[in-house]
Amino acid sequence: MKKRFGDRKDGYKVRDAGAFQKFLLRIKPLRCDADVFINQKIDVTNLVKYMEKKKKENPDERFTYFHAFLTAFAKTIYNRPLLNRFVINNNYYDHKDIRLAFVAKVEFTDESKENMVVLKVEDDDNINTINKKINKYVSDLRNKKDNTTDGAITFLAKLPKWLFNIVAGIVKFMDRHDLLPSSLTENLIYYSSAVISNLGSIEGGAIYHNLPDIGTTSLLITIGEIKKEPYVNEKGEIEIHDFCDFGINLDERIGDGFYFVKSFKMFEYILEHPEMLEEKISEKITQEKKRK
Repeated sequence: MKKRFGDRKDGYKVRDAGAFQKFLLRIKPLRCDADVFINQKIDVTNLVKYMEKKKKENPDERFTYFHAFLTAFAKTIYNRPLLNRFVINNNYYDHKDIRLAFVAKVEFTDESKENMVVLKVEDDDNINTINKKINKYVSDLRNKKDNTTDGAITFLAKLPKWLFNIVAGIVKFMDRHDLLPSSLTENLIYYSSAVISNLGSIEGGAIYHNLPDIGTTSLLITIGEIKKEPYVNEKGEIEIHDFCDFGINLDERIGDGFYFVKSFKMFEYILEHPEMLEEKISEKITQEKKRK
């Protein structure tokens, strides 16, 4: 899409927003005003079986559930594009690409440094290519030097409080008016389609985390630990299945309840049919496909 006047470096301005969407901008000007919470428990029994087979067939590759969840999120966002929309400076924008962000630690210790990772998803990506990208990112963290974003954050943290407040105000102004350099924002997790936190990797549960008023992120998702729970099948028999909780925070201004529920039902469908993770992100999920 060709850039037009009013577009940002990271997004295309939405020029056909409906009356109600414009109304929401007036009564809920801040992202924290429009922050809503969704809890979704998903049966991941099929995914567990798929991942066990995947790891067995690829012993030299490090496949994790996080890779599967990221791929499923990317496919959902591609098929449900309003999830890739954001609000800033009282305008709606569509992200130019799908960027999934998370924080990674080199080691699971209190002292280990947190590193911001922003993964740009390509149309032809699938679980195999996303797996390779993430493993490379994490591997590079062990020897990487601070990037521009890390250096800027370290510099700001050392400023006296009065000067920090002045600089923060300037940064927020530049943020609203698309004046921040890409070298700063491209590695900052809050300039992404979604921020995803895998608390299940440390045996934690899904929590709700508020959306920040800086940046372009409209989705913040936490993943809980996979646990076995009783399940009643169609015959009324009790089985033991694997379940995972997801805590989802989103900006309600980018869509409506019907759109959000339908979107996360699609995410659930993908996890229930994990063979779809082998397909390209750009593979369309049709209504007929979802009814199977």
